Amino acid sequence: LVGAPGGGGILHHHGRSLPDWNSGLIDIREFRIGDKIMTVDKRILIIGAGVSGIGAARLLLDAGACPVIYDGNTSLKEEALRDKLPESSDFRIFLGELPEKEKKETEVVVLSPGVPAELPLVEELRENGAEIWGEVELAYHFAKGRLAAITGTNGKTTTTALVGEILRSFYQEVFVVGNIGNAYTGEALKMSESSVTVAEISSFQLETIRSFHPQVSAILNITPDHLDRHHTMECYMRTKELIARNQEAQDTCVLNYDDEETRRFGELVKASVLYFSRKHILDRGVYLNGARIIYNDGREQTEICDISELHLLGSHNHENVMAAIAIGIAMGVPLPQIRRTVTEFRAVEHRIEFVAEKNGVVYYNDSKGTNTDASIKAVEAMTRPTLVIGGGYDKHVEFDDWVKTFDGRVKQLVLLGATAGQIADTARRYGFEHIAFAESMEEAVEICAEKAEPGDAVLLSPACASWGMFQNYEERGRIFKDCVKRL
Repeated sequence: LVGAPGGGGILHHHGRSLPDWNSGLIDIREFRIGDKIMTVDKRILIIGAGVSGIGAARLLLDAGACPVIYDGNTSLKEEALRDKLPESSDFRIFLGELPEKEKKETEVVVLSPGVPAELPLVEELRENGAEIWGEVELAYHFAKGRLAAITGTNGKTTTTALVGEILRSFYQEVFVVGNIGNAYTGEALKMSESSVTVAEISSFQLETIRSFHPQVSAILNITPDHLDRHHTMECYMRTKELIARNQEAQDTCVLNYDDEETRRFGELVKASVLYFSRKHILDRGVYLNGARIIYNDGREQTEICDISELHLLGSHNHENVMAAIAIGIAMGVPLPQIRRTVTEFRAVEHRIEFVAEKNGVVYYNDSKGTNTDASIKAVEAMTRPTLVIGGGYDKHVEFDDWVKTFDGRVKQLVLLGATAGQIADTARRYGFEHIAFAESMEEAVEICAEKAEPGDAVLLSPACASWGMFQNYEERGRIFKDCVKRL
């Protein structure tokens, strides 16, 4: 559509109104993504119709594009997907197979995080000349204001949620987005130059960044995970480090001094590094001294709080709190607001979340313990004899380190899912024989309830992803809580 100059009228495109700027002909087939001019007639393909994919579609539709949405899952319903987008929108949906015509004509591909960049379909589209983007990269180009981005194997969700609360204690316009369950693309157009955003970014999302540039980045830790996707630890580590790829000297990178890999990376990153540590006294950074969390700005030391004032269980959460404090400082939040927020903050859902006490037994939901390192921290946080529910999707990792933490802590292991046999074999190698198997979460909870004694704890911390039995770890955690509440 082309508008005439001086008309003072309104142009309509896909049901939305665009003003006539009185500055000559307006070709509204074009829109800008950062420094790149995109056109409405460019064939943009979104792969993945989940939360991220729908968020990307909505963002592109609002920008004036006509994307194609594709998902290989034939059980999805086209009408249900259309209901999630504006009724007057101009887009097409393909489920199951993508027609050859679409493969050949696609010029830009936007991948949802769950779609591997090495997928044969993606490789074919790349070979056909399509440009490959990620959902986070797309959102970044439309977003405004300042950005803090957080990655790491474990602790991302708790730290991101806490940073969001720290920012809200000082700033008026705050967005919490990303892998935490609120798609970055769904919020990007709402942001202004005065807004501040904290984003939880997974390794899957970092695979496809190009110019993504947070003012503050953070890598909380790096331990084995997602090797079914990244194949090697080297590849996994390098992917995590991409979060600081485009940072400059005026930016800040928050890193874990106690993690050998992130400490090494601190010597290579361009940004100014702010460390946090649970084990070392730092000349500059946030650290734990006895039971006190201290911030040293390089000149003077300020006590933030005592760990007895925190509502979060476990030493790993002390690290998460220190990381959040460092990020808050780098984002300009005064220390008094930070102190008040961290002492008031409570655990996020599915992360060592207290569920209920039944017959003297306390139940904790740690469904977000989707890898061995996260589940090790959850087991170590328990202060009672514990019955653990574990097992799930096979990500091709070993369970030895997790099982080694059972001695003196875990009295019963209840297993379910694809990895049940492997975990059981590992446990027996280390002399742990108190093992039971369940076919469902309901059965696992019932077994624990039968075997637990007053004063015990039951902990769902699977050390595995949820896929295969559940849609995601949230569904797994909610089902566990429902089973506990029905006891």
